[in-house]
Amino acid sequence: MHIYGTARLDRRTKDLVKRLEHGDIAIIDHKDMDRLSAESLLETGVDLVINAAPSISGTYPNLGPLLLLRGGVEILDAVGAAIFDKVKEGDRIEVSRGEVFANGEVIARGTRLTIDSVEKTMEEATGRLDEQLDAFARNTIEFIDKERELLTGPVAVPHLSTSLEGRHALVVVRGYDYKEDLRTLLPYIRETKPVLIGVDGGADALMDAGFRPDIIIGDMDSVSDNALRKARDLIIHAYPDGRCPGRERVAELGLIGTEWRSPGMSEDLALMLASELGAELIVAVGTHWNLLEQLDKGRKGMASTFLVRLRVGPRLVDAKGVSRLYRASVSPMQMIVLVAAGLTLLSVVIVISLPARSFINLILLQLRTFIGL
Repeated sequence: MHIYGTARLDRRTKDLVKRLEHGDIAIIDHKDMDRLSAESLLETGVDLVINAAPSISGTYPNLGPLLLLRGGVEILDAVGAAIFDKVKEGDRIEVSRGEVFANGEVIARGTRLTIDSVEKTMEEATGRLDEQLDAFARNTIEFIDKERELLTGPVAVPHLSTSLEGRHALVVVRGYDYKEDLRTLLPYIRETKPVLIGVDGGADALMDAGFRPDIIIGDMDSVSDNALRKARDLIIHAYPDGRCPGRERVAELGLIGTEWRSPGMSEDLALMLASELGAELIVAVGTHWNLLEQLDKGRKGMASTFLVRLRVGPRLVDAKGVSRLYRASVSPMQMIVLVAAGLTLLSVVIVISLPARSFINLILLQLRTFIGL
């Protein structure tokens, strides 16, 4: 491996991908790289990712590194956090034989990952999933006691200008397969016209699909300024200890947002909001459901996710289920019936209409003259 390019660095991968271009070298600090981050890096067209942390530690079989390698992206792994002190945004750096050079000097060393080495680590991590499941379940039970008000307590939801009573609500999160699922649901959205709720970057997914988000909820750290300005309602997720990461950003944009203090993830709040405000059906796109998705999210338990889904109940369905149940297409038999009905109608019009018969006779006469009959 010998690569020369412009360094772009950020400890938050989701912030870095917004600045990356083809030919750049991405420098991140992302232990156990998740699938979504890898997919975002692949879309930028980078050839090399330098990770200060281990891209796969063996804690669980995270898919991110394997996706990058199979997509043709080289990974120089575990070079150490000091690289962030030795490289600045825009510096020209060179990577060769596991070493990083700047101005001709070695500034970092790491391990070049291969598909074989990652697959071996993933196999070993899969064998330890029972341990992860046990720890995950214990943490979930422990935190359920702290977050039980999500299930049993009263919920003071924010006042909104958007009405959800008796309507469908579509909650979009930047999670697994969110783009594909959203694309599949386009006929459903156009025909049903649900209330569109974007969780942080999920609002931009709605914008990319050609829709204006009605509500944006979250920390406001991965959503564009444009989406924030377009939304009808902004709900800033505040935490029980008083932290409210999105407050300053919304204020800087001159926008008004409602703070909602609650434990759990922003996507959990979005589902609870739709439920408490009377949505008839809640369709979730990209939300985190299983163990690996929760571990990819960096969570050690899923108390809030579990409790909120118990509270919302059968009104909540996953987008994949809707895409399988809902079809706006026309079946072959329906098409045959439609064509047959059209031909029948045309025949009736010709029979009962003197102008139509005259027009058909004129066409037939011209055809006979053309072929010499």
